[in-house]
Amino acid sequence: MPELASSRIRAAVKDTARAALDLLFPINCLGCGKEGSVICVQCAGNLPRLERPYCDICAQPGIDGQCEPCLEHPNEIDGIRAPYLFDGPLREAVHRLKYRGWKAAAPVLGGLMADYLEDRKIPGQALVPVPLHPRRLRGRGYNQSHLLAKETGKMLDIPVRQDLLVRTKDSPPQVESTSSEERRANVAGIFQASPEARGTSVILVDDVTTTGSTLFACAETLKDAGAESVWGLVLAMDS
Repeated sequence: MPELASSRIRAAVKDTARAALDLLFPINCLGCGKEGSVICVQCAGNLPRLERPYCDICAQPGIDGQCEPCLEHPNEIDGIRAPYLFDGPLREAVHRLKYRGWKAAAPVLGGLMADYLEDRKIPGQALVPVPLHPRRLRGRGYNQSHLLAKETGKMLDIPVRQDLLVRTKDSPPQVESTSSEERRANVAGIFQASPEARGTSVILVDDVTTTGSTLFACAETLKDAGAESVWGLVLAMDS
């Protein structure tokens, strides 16, 4: 693991310790059990990475060039990139951040995304978290994608723009969809972009992608509003 990545993980551990005050139990590494961080430096270096080949557009593993769904259903996104596969302690960390209120995981996970983005140099003037519908945001209390974007942006000095994209319809969670066609239909027409997106190079931020349908819908909306480019950055690919 690069030294820069290790230094970011160590810095995030300090943030994690502060955020742990919000929890009623000590934080232990989800990989080895060591106290102090959601994922320790050593276990972060052993997380399963998404390596080439993968689809140039949606990042599905094992594809050289573009996968069949991306060829059959061209979309507006310039590409989706993910540093990891959705497995092991990373899967558990995302689940706890997303469903169990473990906001303390955000600094470490955001640090992993920052390391990847700094290395890969995806073009973008602003990080735009995939938005939740206001009703779901009230129920959860926070948007995990915004927490990840905020931590990533803070480490790389990239602005986070929540105002460029909103979700106007409260569609069912994508995890409940059983096919890529259902996922595409589930998110069709549910986002609205600000006119301020015109001419902007955007990096969409989300926690996990499976088929890319949500990111595709966001990209289409932003491109229709005049965005210059739209890339997707997620923590992990769930294949």
